[in-house]
Amino acid sequence: MKNELGALDRVLEHRVRLAVCVLLTRYERLSFSRLKTLTDETDGNLGANLRKLEDEGLVAVTKEFVDRKPVSWYALSPAGKKALRAHLKAMEELIAMAK
Repeated sequence: MKNELGALDRVLEHRVRLAVCVLLTRYERLSFSRLKTLTDETDGNLGANLRKLEDEGLVAVTKEFVDRKPVSWYALSPAGKKALRAHLKAMEELIAMAK
């Protein structure tokens, strides 16, 4: 069990960060406003969690203007995909141990 617990990614243990990464596996990229709608989080909470994911290199952000309004687009990085797969595998192994 120690190995499975150690394999969990500390950054992805937070429900919002995990949800964002899972959502980003389904889409090439998502805007901040779309992520906010899908996660039902406040601007501040979502922004802080996205910043943590960005700082850890798990998501990439691009900023552009659409109809003169700034839009931040988020995508899962290759490192993020790898980290998410490893985290989910560790979670599956822990769940299997409980059965």
